Amino acid sequence: MKLKDSYPLYLANEARMPNTDLAVTDKFTGEIATRVAMADATTIAAGIAAAVEAAEPMAQMASYERQAVLQHCVDRFKERADELAYALCVEAGKPIRDSRGEVGRLIDTFRIAAEESVRMTGEVQPLDISPRAKGYQGIWKRVPIGPCSFISPFNFPLNLAAHKVAPAIAVGCPFVMKPASRTPLGAIIMGEVLAETNLPSGAFSILPASRDGADLFTTDDRLKLLSFTGSPDVGWDLKARAGKKKVVLELGGNAAVIIDADADLDDAVDRTVFGAFYQSGQSCIGVQRILVHDKVYDAFRDKLVAKTRTLIAGDPHGEQTFIGPMIDVKEAARLSDWISEATAKGATLLCGGKRDGAMLEATLLEHVGRDTKLNIEEAFGPVAFLIRFSEWNESVAIVNDSKFGLQAGIFTRDIFKVLDAWDRLDVGGVVINDVPSYRVDNMPYGGVKDSGLGREGIRFAMEDMTEIRNLVIRRRAP
Repeated sequence: MKLKDSYPLYLANEARMPNTDLAVTDKFTGEIATRVAMADATTIAAGIAAAVEAAEPMAQMASYERQAVLQHCVDRFKERADELAYALCVEAGKPIRDSRGEVGRLIDTFRIAAEESVRMTGEVQPLDISPRAKGYQGIWKRVPIGPCSFISPFNFPLNLAAHKVAPAIAVGCPFVMKPASRTPLGAIIMGEVLAETNLPSGAFSILPASRDGADLFTTDDRLKLLSFTGSPDVGWDLKARAGKKKVVLELGGNAAVIIDADADLDDAVDRTVFGAFYQSGQSCIGVQRILVHDKVYDAFRDKLVAKTRTLIAGDPHGEQTFIGPMIDVKEAARLSDWISEATAKGATLLCGGKRDGAMLEATLLEHVGRDTKLNIEEAFGPVAFLIRFSEWNESVAIVNDSKFGLQAGIFTRDIFKVLDAWDRLDVGGVVINDVPSYRVDNMPYGGVKDSGLGREGIRFAMEDMTEIRNLVIRRRAP
């Protein structure tokens, strides 16, 4: 299997090839794998104008028509699953088994959206709460918010784009999308499939663009919602410049997992290794901080280090490869520097730590200082560290001692600690007997603090992409 020599952008539902300015590299070899058309400011403005024109036709589509579009996507993604997985493996450096898994999630996400597209319900609301409102009746429904702007990241270029595109189609919102420049192919193939449907002209534009040239995705007042997934610094800056439009942000984290004294250690080790090093740790809910009860700390640490050393790193096309390259050499070098800073300040390197270009070994540390970047910031790579604790309240305090709050995991058999964690952990989601890296695509997903605003998960994204419209009826005697 191989990629095409070049891929178009999509403007108002149509493929366009104004240039081949965007070189997409094979993240393992570093060689140019294909080229993609880039949108300039004029093209982006045209896409937004087309979305504005498409707002009414999209809103008028019947529920079954929107469902048919989404179901077509499900069917075509299944047919093109190998192609999608191969493209993802090349453009993101994601191991092929994980790439296939993301294609499966893409299909799940569109399937859920197809199901939810015919379930946009409202409510009948009694208004006669006092004598002055006797005879009044309220009814409300949800209506599409209008043209939307989507900016998706490099680490899950299929499924995180799907979490924006699928709910927009489900509710009837036209959109313009900027896929990550380093991994645009998944979104472009999504555009190929959408172009096969009967969506109104202008319903979608998929426009790879440079960050500097993409201000209109954020600032154009005709857009009614901006949904961004990416780094916190960029996300909060976009929100500050977004004007009056609604903003949904799914940002970063330095997720923690708690291994309590009663945990099944072998199970916790297996899941923690997955959570920390899956797709080279390039996940905003990747395990970064591993809190282990003092009674089991030594045993857990030794098992975890031994398991981590068995991970196979290398060519992401290999069926047994678990650790592939990071997205580029710059990111790998950054994280290597963070490891060096931590060890210089007293941290102990338990395994890994070596870098070769964009390849960074799966790395574990302990005794990492609170003032280090590894503790404070989002690593976003194959690095995690262990923290010893002795009391439950201490572990809760450590998890909360972060500017991030996306998800947390807890391995425990104590239902009272489960409920206490659900009450007290300042995060968007708590995962019991698994790592914070676990996500199912219909659940409400998002964070607090610097980790973002709003929730993804199809039904919850659909709510963000709609407005409530109220109807009040004064009933009179016949």
